[in-house]
Amino acid sequence: MTQEVTQVVTPVVQGAGGLPPAVQALAQADFSGVAQLFANAGFTVALPAPGMLQVVKPGAGRASVAVSVGVHGDETGPIEVLAHLLDALSRDASKLAVDLLVCVGNVDAIRAGKRFIDADLNRMFRPVRGSLAQAAESARADEMIAATTAFFAAAGPVRWHLDLHTAIRPSVYPTFAIVPDLVADDAKAQLIDWLGQAAIGAIIMNPQSAGTYSYYSAEHFGAAASTVELGRVGTLGQNDLSLFDDVSRALDGLLRGLPAQPVKVQPHVFKVAQEIIKHSDEFRMAFDRSTQNFTSLPQHAVIASDGDHVYTVQHAEELVVFPNPDVRVGLRAGLMVVRVS
Repeated sequence: MTQEVTQVVTPVVQGAGGLPPAVQALAQADFSGVAQLFANAGFTVALPAPGMLQVVKPGAGRASVAVSVGVHGDETGPIEVLAHLLDALSRDASKLAVDLLVCVGNVDAIRAGKRFIDADLNRMFRPVRGSLAQAAESARADEMIAATTAFFAAAGPVRWHLDLHTAIRPSVYPTFAIVPDLVADDAKAQLIDWLGQAAIGAIIMNPQSAGTYSYYSAEHFGAAASTVELGRVGTLGQNDLSLFDDVSRALDGLLRGLPAQPVKVQPHVFKVAQEIIKHSDEFRMAFDRSTQNFTSLPQHAVIASDGDHVYTVQHAEELVVFPNPDVRVGLRAGLMVVRVS
């Protein structure tokens, strides 16, 4: 291995009792066990930063796949899914058919059972961070950027990044994905096909970055990248993992290089109609916190007000996604989308 796999870890505070060992280890950013199993199988293994595992087979011409979880510390379902999947795959390590980067995002927030420590990590992947630059998450984003840059620097043309999340609010589409528009057409088609295999109900084509990890991978490394929302936030160890069966099966197939499975769901495709940016502390949304993602609003309906500026629906119908009036000033407080297919 290119780095010693022994790590000093801190116990997960929330929900640690009774966790399966694989989940406990991943939540603690402890890859020592799986790293050793992949190394024993002949892979080159590195731990480029806390909570990051790289497994490659140099010269093999393989696809390069990054999988990230826990970018928000309270989004625990994908952590459990990936822990079980990675544990099983490491015990059958020769079946790993791709070069792999695994990233457990906001390790400190996971340990604390919080969404973030100082600020939203998934807004840190931008060249200028402004008031976010002093947040604890800023340094963590730099570690993630460095590891991701190194991983894709040696990659071939087939590059993926799946950033797995769960949503704060309920949703008309319990599972959905955000895909950067700038992903190349062929790669985008393959990604959308994979999302259909994973039974993802809706896809939002996003024309510009809000500082997210997946958009960064698409923009800077040409990865077929997506933020994938897989239901609701939950307590570590108490998630109903049967709700993740489709995405777990599809991800396992991707990592093992298995033949593509039939599409389980043909996702509805949306495009961004407008971004709702919070410009001041006077920002107010026109609906309450019970509003679901993909709630439909008619033309001319008020979305939000921000001092003298009023956001209204511009199309015959727009659907609201990620409404969050509590973001910091200067950040995106919601998306308005329209269906295109």
